[in-house]
Order: sequence, then C-alpha cells, then structure tokens
Amino acid sequence: MDRCIVLVDAGYLLGAAASLLAGEPSRSRITVDHTALIQGLRERAESDTERPLLRIYWFDGAPDRVPQPEHRRLRVMPRVTVRLGALTRSDGRWAQKGVDAAMHAELTELARNRACSDIVLVTGDGDLLPGMMAAKEHGVAVHLWAVQAADGDYNQSEDLVAEADERRVLDRTWITKAVRAKDLGGICAPPPAPRPEIAAILSAPLPDSALAAAAERSADDSDHAPAASENGTQERVPAPKGVPTPKDLAALRGPGAQPQQPANATLRWSSDKGWVDRPGGVAEPPEVASMPTLAQLTSAEQRWADREEDITTVGGDPYEVGQVFARRWMERLGDQGHLQKLSGMYPRVPHRIDGELLRYAARFGLLAHKDDQIDEHDRYAIRAGFWREIDVRTAAEHAPAGE
Repeated sequence: MDRCIVLVDAGYLLGAAASLLAGEPSRSRITVDHTALIQGLRERAESDTERPLLRIYWFDGAPDRVPQPEHRRLRVMPRVTVRLGALTRSDGRWAQKGVDAAMHAELTELARNRACSDIVLVTGDGDLLPGMMAAKEHGVAVHLWAVQAADGDYNQSEDLVAEADERRVLDRTWITKAVRAKDLGGICAPPPAPRPEIAAILSAPLPDSALAAAAERSADDSDHAPAASENGTQERVPAPKGVPTPKDLAALRGPGAQPQQPANATLRWSSDKGWVDRPGGVAEPPEVASMPTLAQLTSAEQRWADREEDITTVGGDPYEVGQVFARRWMERLGDQGHLQKLSGMYPRVPHRIDGELLRYAARFGLLAHKDDQIDEHDRYAIRAGFWREIDVRTAAEHAPAGE
C-alpha cells in the first residue's frame, strides 16, 4: 500500500526534547502542545516519504496502563492510536515496561500485512533492530528519525542507524514549534483563562498555628534525618507543601473570627471564611442531605452517552472535569430549588456530591502515583471548575438587578 505510518516512542521523543531544551530528560521540565506536535509529525512524514499518512501510533507508559490526561487528548485526535505500556517506579525513578515490545510487535505486524510502503520510527532504542530488519524483509522502507542531541551527545543506537533506509534529525527549530522548556517561560498552547477561584484559594495566607506546625515538623525532620548511606548519599526529605489545606484555612483569623472554632461548626471546603455554624449539630442539614447525586439523576441511556463523551471529547484537565460533572448534574435536576440551595453553600460542596465528583475525576488518570490520592492542586481545580459552571448557570437565570 502506498502510504506511510509513524511509530513514536514518546519516552524517547519527549525525553530527548527535554534534554535538548531544559538540560535534563525529565518530561516535567517541558510543556507540549500535542496538537501542534501531531500535525508536525504528519506533515514531516508525508513530505519525507512522499506518501499519504495512514496513522500515527503513539507508544508511552502510564501507571497501571491507565490513560493520563495527555493520552486522552491524543487518542481522540484524527489518525492517532495510543498504545500504553506500564510505568513502574524503582529506586526513586520511573521506568517504562512493555513499550519496546509493543512497538516491535506493531512494526512487524504492519510490515507482514503490507499495511504500508513506508514506516517512520521515532526512537533510539536498539531493541527495535530485529523488528526493523523484519520490516525491511517484507519490502517496507524504514525511516529513522532522531531528536537533535543535547551538547553533541548521541541518543540513538548505532546499529539502528546503520540498518535504517533513511535517517532524519528533528532539530531544535522543529522541536520548539510544539515543545517549550518550562523554566524559559515559554508556552505552546494559548494561556489558560484566569481562574480567580483557584488563585484566591492558593494565595490565602497560612494562619500562625499552621506556620508553627510546619516549622515544628521541619525541626522534627531535621532531628530525625536519616544517616548517610555507605555511598555518601542521603535520602531527600520532602519539603512541606505550600498549598494551605482546608484545615489550615479554617484556622485563619479574619475580622470578627474566634480564635477557636465554635461548637456545632462545619468546615467550608477551601474557604478563607473559616468555620460556619451548623444548626443542630447534625452531620448534614436535611435540605442538603436530600440533594440527589448525579448517579440518581442519570438513566442507563444517559450513562452510556456520558461514557461516550468522556472517551471521545473530555480531555481530562481537572478544571474541565469539574465543569463537565456540574453541567450534567444541573441539566438533569428536576427541582431547580436544589441548585439555589447549593449555590448558597459556596464554597462547600455537599459531602455526597463531592465524593461522587472526585470518584468521577479519578477515571481520567488524575490519581497521584502515591497512595491513590488525587493531587491537592488538582482537587482545588476540580472543585473550582464545578463552582464556575454552577455560577455561570445561576448568574444567567438570576442575574442581580442593575447588571
């Protein structure tokens, strides 16, 4: 078939790009515009091979092979197929497992079935040498692409280079069309819209009690620091997080606030308003406990449609996830009085709805790699997206007089 296919080892492509632009292979040091990157790969492949593109295969690792937000964005793009291997942690470092084997299997299968006339490999791993040789024996032309190496280092197997029919280098100019180093202040995609809810939460000053507790924890960590190992290295002690927890924020002493929380009080989520009275000391007021969850409002047909939308259009950004959940909940509410009650509770999300919101967010790979907990910043963003969608609806239906 007179068409080309691109097989991308994402670990190699993005790791080499990070080394080139940021000085180290950590992908956390770069920002990637995946739409521009895929478009660039397609245009370059069609130009180099003089064949139309059939498909781009994107091979990457993920914890437990659960698609991360970037994988969800990629797999809904036209002519892109995502293949995931495992991502495991060993000796404090993340390593891909099964990615090379998957690339080898795909390469040989495509060649054996004569699915294309040209295959572009974006990789540096010599383990793919047998697969490359097999593809050539089936009459497929193999093009090997390299990422320009940092400081003249070589980042591809010499045997792989020698066996390739054609070789090209993706230089710094090409890479920076879609990738930027974070510490250089550059971004590829348009800057996100301001999110005042998150900014207000994160900028809230920590109370004296929280600062004193943090200092005490830091002193304890110093007193109990691990002894140096035989090779002279020492285990790093994680620095305290700079994001105030709801408990920290509840202790803030604003004008008129009491030094200690009053009896029968409940914590407002992520609020600088501290503690508020809870009438009767009950766990949840009756009007709050009666609020229906999204699951209770969703039919089997809607559940299927929701899953279809999650897979094909929802990118997995924490803020977006909160918005999608809130939109569905509001659209299915029969009694709009619930919406007004909820709006008056800002910023505390009722317990049942909040738990359902976070469980929904966990589907999108937003769980941190440790303890299966959603990252603290992501939790703020999920709930802020939820409230922004609620605010948009209530503001449209009940705009204040004079606006």
